[in-house]
Amino acid sequence: MDAILEKIELSQERSIHAFRHTKKDFITPWHFHPQHELTFIEESKGTKFIGDFVGSYEPGELVLLRSNLPHCWKNFAEQEAKAISTVIQWNKGIFARVPELHGFFELIKTASKGVIFEKKAVGPLLPLLLNLPNKTGADLYLGLLTVLTGLANCPYRTLSEASYTDDLPTEYGTRMAKIHDFIEKHYARKVYLKEAADLVNMSEQSFSRFFSKMLHRPFFSFLNEYRINMSCRMLIDTDRSVSEIGYDCGYDSLPFFHKQFNKFKGISPARFRKKYKI
Repeated sequence: MDAILEKIELSQERSIHAFRHTKKDFITPWHFHPQHELTFIEESKGTKFIGDFVGSYEPGELVLLRSNLPHCWKNFAEQEAKAISTVIQWNKGIFARVPELHGFFELIKTASKGVIFEKKAVGPLLPLLLNLPNKTGADLYLGLLTVLTGLANCPYRTLSEASYTDDLPTEYGTRMAKIHDFIEKHYARKVYLKEAADLVNMSEQSFSRFFSKMLHRPFFSFLNEYRINMSCRMLIDTDRSVSEIGYDCGYDSLPFFHKQFNKFKGISPARFRKKYKI
């Protein structure tokens, strides 16, 4: 597996990288980079990991990440639509710290936890944002600045409980990428701590300390959160019964599934489906 300190090819001649991702999957593992990043999801559904946050994503989401915040998007493998997003990455320090940009710099500071914006509020900015990959030079610089200063006035909420402002050691990131892939492949069955520990060549005790340090909760709490997130998508996107979905997400006990669902969502699976299924 590749090391996941992502190297973004920017230089003294180019400080902004704007592009449109149009592939079957989001293939980049859990990673970080020294650039700030703005990502708009155009198509596909799945799970996003931002710092210690795990939750679903859907089209129309706009997320701002400060430099060095670990993240990745994992789309559902069975979906027919491509994974399409517009991404802008830029070097720190390219905008001057002037009083007129105070709101923007406060937003960047908050984005160390990851920021997701209210969809309706960012609507007027989307045409400009989606056109940024077509711009170069000063037009790209000024266009990005216009989008960012506009976003500073939009409602948002943070995602990660912890903030990340320092570089993540590459070896830590590589381990976490392996663990994320393991959970994605095996969440539907009984998972043992030793399996995950062996995957990254650690003892169970050392692995438990490492995982709690990285994601600020025990491994099985994170696994349950992932399973509940997957069950939410199944409740919305399929007509399978609540019990079938519980079993499909790795729960042998339906009462325990209901207990965990209510713990993370504050509502029963049946009421969640009724509330959100279109």
